[in-house]
Amino acid sequence: MNLKNAIFNTSILTLSLFSFSSNAETLKVGTEPTFAPFEMQDSVSGEITGFDIDLIKAIAKAEGFDVEILNTPFDALIPGVVTGQIDVIASGVSITEERAKVVSFSTPYYKSGISAVIRVSDKDKYKKLSDFGKAKLCAQIGTTGANFAEELTNNVVRFNTVPEAFMELKNGGCEATLNDRPVNSYFLFKSGKDDFIELSDIGNGEDYGFVVSKKNQELLEKLNRGLLSVKESGIYDQLYSKWFSSDSASGE
Repeated sequence: MNLKNAIFNTSILTLSLFSFSSNAETLKVGTEPTFAPFEMQDSVSGEITGFDIDLIKAIAKAEGFDVEILNTPFDALIPGVVTGQIDVIASGVSITEERAKVVSFSTPYYKSGISAVIRVSDKDKYKKLSDFGKAKLCAQIGTTGANFAEELTNNVVRFNTVPEAFMELKNGGCEATLNDRPVNSYFLFKSGKDDFIELSDIGNGEDYGFVVSKKNQELLEKLNRGLLSVKESGIYDQLYSKWFSSDSASGE
């Protein structure tokens, strides 16, 4: 092959690769990155990371999609999918009958439950969830943690983000913060257990799923197929170990 032909063929290969990458469909993935370890934002780089983010990227790769992560308030995520501003929600969304009336959920990818974090100084006062009675509870707006708190007391304070709810607990503004258990466990891991503890009582075992519009069943099928592929390949277990190293793999 002469030099001219070599340059020509290399150019064709480069153009082909560029054409392939530019034709890949980009999924607009909405997430609210204050739900560690499922989604969080690095305070320095601004990068959004977490179990959900790694998992949706792995699924997208298996199905030939590019991914654009969109930082979105939690209570705006489902409206964003319904209106088409977001293709997929990857934000630790619990699968509920009420939500399933307006959006479609993927195959469950994580099983969770609601737990409560209290101050160590209150450990003799609150031993189980039913002990809260009329106590003031903190939770993030629009979450199943907030819904469950309402079942325990009429005195629930809602915040836009999980860190705000924890700060209120720390400042003595409420008696407990209710979240999905992995989120509370991550908070305790980061803050230490000298000031806060988690009640052993767990409520509302629920599954997480990715969320898409009811009008986009083709995308739903691709997500489910990609999730199955990621599980069968062992990538799911690797990601689970990365973010929940103290537990055994779950999400069945």
